[in-house]
Amino acid sequence: MKLYVGITDTDWFRYLRSNDADEMNFWRPRATSQFKALEPGELFLFKSKYPHHRIVGGAFFVRHTTLSLDLAWNAFGTANGTDSLEKLRRMIQGHRKDSEYNPIIGCTILTQPFYLKDNETIDPPSDWSGNIVSGKTYEIAPGSEGLRLFEQAQVVFSAGYPRTPADQPEPIDRFGKPQLVTPRLGQGGFRIMVMDAYSRRCAITGEKTLPVLEAAHIKPYSEEGPHEVSNGIFMRSDLHTLFDGGYLTLTREFNIEVSKRIREEFSNGREYYALHGKKLVTLPEDSSSRPSLAHLEWHQNNRFLG
Repeated sequence: MKLYVGITDTDWFRYLRSNDADEMNFWRPRATSQFKALEPGELFLFKSKYPHHRIVGGAFFVRHTTLSLDLAWNAFGTANGTDSLEKLRRMIQGHRKDSEYNPIIGCTILTQPFYLKDNETIDPPSDWSGNIVSGKTYEIAPGSEGLRLFEQAQVVFSAGYPRTPADQPEPIDRFGKPQLVTPRLGQGGFRIMVMDAYSRRCAITGEKTLPVLEAAHIKPYSEEGPHEVSNGIFMRSDLHTLFDGGYLTLTREFNIEVSKRIREEFSNGREYYALHGKKLVTLPEDSSSRPSLAHLEWHQNNRFLG
């Protein structure tokens, strides 16, 4: 098991800490298609830059992907570490030293963050070198810096952040040996995980133009539907609207059903009725990521207008 210590922009971190964000996009100004330092559920620690040079918090790794800047904003909004798209654009352009308006950036998706106050930070790795540009991976092994960092961070993420001096965490040894955390997706993470599970294509039509594609919940989050890939389908925005409105659903065999109410209420819908009875054209390769039959049944019984 490993953890990663990433050099972290102070303004990015403090903005997210002040807003108590529950997920974040640890973006990189240029597209980096791979991040092999961690497995999902492993720990990502934030290290401030010199001269402060401290571990200031952490979160759990979900996934790394690439997105255009505007799509990263649409997915994560202020969880990108600033309060507007234009500010994010300026931040990224400042790092890239170019004027590309909508560049492709690297997106490391993190969840369940914990934030340390300025007087409660953790000593950085003793072997940290000043020439490290982005970060370093540490094995969590007996007697290692990785284990020391994990144990000190574990006090915070296992016991909850101490809000007052009296709220001291219990001793480390009660938490047991290091183990993976099952990442709890936020809205942004849900969108990206569903998007990549469906190979960035509409499940119904195969459309690949990302700005018009959305991750739809089968059972809405407002109805206690989880942010899980098996509760999501990637589809064109107009189909998403119909799906949420009950004018379209899926059978257990992943066949498309279109409600007669479209014609009755709107006197049209020819394009949509052409989809009736067809199977999804795109499904996740991982069977556990495919639409949950229980969630599909909920949608048929509680949303579909018949």
